[in-house]
Amino acid sequence: MKKGERTFKRGVRTGFTTGACAAAAARAATLALVEGVFPRTVLALLAYGEKQLFSVEAGEFLAKGVRAVVIKDAGDDPDCTHGAHLTALVEAIPAAPGQILLRGGDGVGRVSRLGVGLAVGEAAINPIPQQNIQENVRQAAGPFLAQQGISVTISVPGGEEMAKKTLNARLGILGGISILGTEGVVHPYSTSAYKATVKQAVQAAAELNSPIVVFTTGRRT
Repeated sequence: MKKGERTFKRGVRTGFTTGACAAAAARAATLALVEGVFPRTVLALLAYGEKQLFSVEAGEFLAKGVRAVVIKDAGDDPDCTHGAHLTALVEAIPAAPGQILLRGGDGVGRVSRLGVGLAVGEAAINPIPQQNIQENVRQAAGPFLAQQGISVTISVPGGEEMAKKTLNARLGILGGISILGTEGVVHPYSTSAYKATVKQAVQAAAELNSPIVVFTTGRRT
C-alpha cells in the first residue's frame, strides 16, 4: 500500500430486516397477550423458515392490548434503519375469531401510487413480511386465535425521518419507512438488496409510463 492510500475494511456480520424485527415484536406481544407475561427474548420464525432468538427491548400492557419493541440490528450493513424500534401493538378482536388483521402505524410509510407491489393507500409492509408477521402471530396465539381474532399494528418511532434517507418518497411511499425483507437476514453490502431496489424503482417508473429511466453509478463504481 502506498503512503497516503486509505483502506476500506468491510465487515461481514449479518443483521436482520425490518420485516424480521417486526415479526419478532408481534410474536412477543402476542405471547404476552395470551400468557399474561412478557418474554425477555423471543424465538421468532424468519421468512425462509429458520428460527432466530431476538431480545425484546420493551413491552407494556395497555387498556386494549399489548405493545412490544424489538430494536433492529443491521449487522455491518450501512443501513439507515439500524437501531430502529420496530414496535407491535397487538389487540384481541372478540368479533373476528380466527382472523389476523395487520395495519401500519406511525413511522410506517403509506403507498400513494402504483408500482411497488402494494395497493394505493396500503401501509408499506411488503408481502413477504406480511406473511411472516401473520405466521409468527398464528404460532404464538395457538388455540386463542380460534376464540378471538388478533389485530397487529406495526409502528416505527422516527420512521418518517429515517425515510428521508431512502428512495421511498421517489417511489411514492410517504410518511415513513417500508417494512421489508425476503429472507429476514441482512447481508452486508448485499448486491441482491441493491438489485431489488433498482427493480422496484423501474417498476414504479413503468406504472407511471415514464419515457426515460436514468441509472447513475455509485461513489466508487
